Amino acid sequence: MSLPTHLFDYELPAELIAQSPASRRDESRLLVVRRREHSTEQAHFSDLPKYLGKGDRLFRNNAAVIPARLGGVRPTGGKVECFLLAPTSDANVWRCLLRPARKLPAGARFGGERGSFSAEVVERGVEGESLVRFDLSPPDTVLSLAERHGHIPLPPYIARADVAADRDRYQTVYADKGQAVAVAAPTAGLHFTNELLAQLAAQGVGFHNLTLHVGMGTFKPIATDTVEAHPIHREIYEVPVETQQALFTKPPPPGRRVAVGTTAVRSIEDFLRKHPAPLEAPFCGESALYLYPPAEFLGVDALITNFHLPRSTLLCLVSAFLSPGSESGIGWLREIYAEAIAARYRFLSYGDAMLIL
Repeated sequence: MSLPTHLFDYELPAELIAQSPASRRDESRLLVVRRREHSTEQAHFSDLPKYLGKGDRLFRNNAAVIPARLGGVRPTGGKVECFLLAPTSDANVWRCLLRPARKLPAGARFGGERGSFSAEVVERGVEGESLVRFDLSPPDTVLSLAERHGHIPLPPYIARADVAADRDRYQTVYADKGQAVAVAAPTAGLHFTNELLAQLAAQGVGFHNLTLHVGMGTFKPIATDTVEAHPIHREIYEVPVETQQALFTKPPPPGRRVAVGTTAVRSIEDFLRKHPAPLEAPFCGESALYLYPPAEFLGVDALITNFHLPRSTLLCLVSAFLSPGSESGIGWLREIYAEAIAARYRFLSYGDAMLIL
């Protein structure tokens, strides 16, 4: 039986879309959902140690966000925006979104202001993507160029230009600069502070990293009439050996495997569906996993997540997690979101969080 997409739609008041982060990361509000009791309670993210404890394992996405928006000019003086998406096998050639795309065919050149960089469009691809070659010589790289001249790729629903503070706040405190692979932040992790992580560790909570290369597909709404008809986006992910082993050894009660964000869920569930046991080497693969009711979950016992866009695949995942193996989570999710809206929670990337136990 198909799931109509309208079941995952809701009215999101524009004023509840967070335009800036909380003054302190863990000051964000936290809506705690208890599945067994079918109840909710309101807290703050700094209260997280009240809900987690010895034996719990947090699986988190340590991807770092690339300053992916590069401004440039064409030889005629026209402005260009080059949005870095992902590298190719040639380190100087990247998949990019270009604006205005119609004025940048294959062979067109553009560069940074005051000659900060130069680039050439190698090929126009599908879905508006282009291959762009940057004129760089070692040790310079596209990533180092982006660090010097790029802008943080704030989501389209944040209606302002990025500022210097976004370089810090649109990045988790545990982001690995060696894993600068994301063009959108794993936003559930934005609420953690180093002090909060230390407090959790002192209580016996373990931490395990994985890396999902968050792409622009995370913002793509479901445009089809049914959920199943939506072409789900693909994303690369990496799972270290230590994290694989932690996934296959479920902690003794009351310990739980807690996913920090939907990106961690997607990586965990895709890996476990493809492998019956941990590997002897780090894993790197691509996920096209699409989780919606009545999906089951193999490796996640609790979930920390933000509040998501209407008609998004992330809403589908969360509703499935509320009631694994059934479709009853859809109606409950709508009730939870109505409660959050009535209580004036802040939504989306810089907004508040939800803990589903």
